[in-house]
Amino acid sequence: MHFARLLRAAGLRIGPDRVVDCVKALEMAGACEFPLRREDWYWTMSAVLLSRNEQRPIFDQAFRIFWRDPKLAERMMQLMLPQAYGRAPKPEEQQSQRLTDALFSQKQQEAKTEKVELEARLTFSSREVLQRMDFDTMSAAELAEAKKLIAELRLPLPVIKTRRFHVERNGRRIDLRKTLRESLRGGGDVIPLVRAAPRELHPPLVVLCDISGSMNPYSRMFLHFLHAITNDRDRVSVFVFGTRLTNITRQLRHRDVDVAMARVAEAIKDWSGGTRIGASLREFNWRWSRRVLGQNACVLLVSDGLDREAGEGLGDEMERLAKSCRYLAWLNPLLRYEKFEARPAGVRAMLPHVDLFLPVHNLDSLLDLAKALSGPMTRQQETRAWK
Repeated sequence: MHFARLLRAAGLRIGPDRVVDCVKALEMAGACEFPLRREDWYWTMSAVLLSRNEQRPIFDQAFRIFWRDPKLAERMMQLMLPQAYGRAPKPEEQQSQRLTDALFSQKQQEAKTEKVELEARLTFSSREVLQRMDFDTMSAAELAEAKKLIAELRLPLPVIKTRRFHVERNGRRIDLRKTLRESLRGGGDVIPLVRAAPRELHPPLVVLCDISGSMNPYSRMFLHFLHAITNDRDRVSVFVFGTRLTNITRQLRHRDVDVAMARVAEAIKDWSGGTRIGASLREFNWRWSRRVLGQNACVLLVSDGLDREAGEGLGDEMERLAKSCRYLAWLNPLLRYEKFEARPAGVRAMLPHVDLFLPVHNLDSLLDLAKALSGPMTRQQETRAWK
C-alpha cells in the first residue's frame, strides 16, 4: 500500500482497485511451493500496476529504492544538492525528479525557506528559472506550471500574398466581374469601378513530431504547445511518428487540453517505441504532402534524428519534403548540449535539407522558435558547420 502511494505521488495513475488486485496477485503467486523471490515481486507488481510502457522507468527506480537499494538511494540523495539550471545531466545519471519529490517531500518543505531567500538574493524569479529548466528534469509541479505557461504561447507566422483577390478600395487591379454586377444595380448608367488586391493569409503549418522513447519528455510538452496553436488558428496539421505515422489533427482540436491529450493517447499505438524516420517521412510524402503542403506551407520537424534504420532512404525523403514546402525547420532537443556533433547517420542525412535548426528542450527554446518564425520566411539552408 505504501509503495502504491509512492507511485501515485510520482505521477502514476494507480487507484485502490489496482492496489487490491496487486495484493491478490502476490497472494496467488506465493501460493506455490517455493517462496517469492525479488524478481517475482517485481514482475507481479509491474504486471498489475503499470498500464503503459513509458511508466516503467519510474516504476523501476521506485522499486529499487523502496526495497532498499543503497547505491540508487545515494544517487537520489545527490539530487537534493543545489543544481545549476540550464545544463542537463548525463543520460546515465538522470533520475526522475517526480520520484525525488515523492520520496523527499518533507525535506523539500524544510528547505523551502532557504531556497526562497537564495533566489531573492540572486534576483531570479521562479518563472525565469522555470523558463530555463529542461523539460526532462522538471518535477510534477514544475511540469504543471510549465503547461500553464505553454498554453499562453502563440506562434506568429508572417502573412503572405496569395493568388486570390478580395475587394479593396485602394487596390491596383479592377475586378471586372464585380464591376459589372454593381453596374446592374444602377441600370447601367453609371459604372463604378470595383478594385481588388491580393488576399494575405497566414501560411499553413504542418508539424511532424517524433514520439519515440528518447523523445518522450519533450514530445509530451510540445504536444501541449501544439494544442494551444491548433485552437488559436486555422490550417494547422499535426502528425506524430515512431514506427508508423499517425494524424492527430482532429484530436488536438478539442478545447479541453485534458480531453485532447486523452484522445491523442488513444489514437497513438506506437508511443515510446522505436524510430523509423525515413519510413514515416516516406508515408507522409506519398499520402499527405499534396493535401496539407499547399499554399506555401511551413513544416516543423521535431526529432532527435536517431533513426533505427541508420538513415536508410532518409536523405531522399527529406529532399522531397523540403521541395514540397516553403520553409522547413528542424527542432532537435540534442542541441541543448554545447558539444553536439552530427555523428549519427540520420542527422547527417537530414541537415543538408533544413532551413532552420533550433533546440526544443525548455520554454525559452519555444520563445526563440516563435521569434525565428515571426520574420520573413525566406529559403535559406542551414549553413552552420557541425563536426
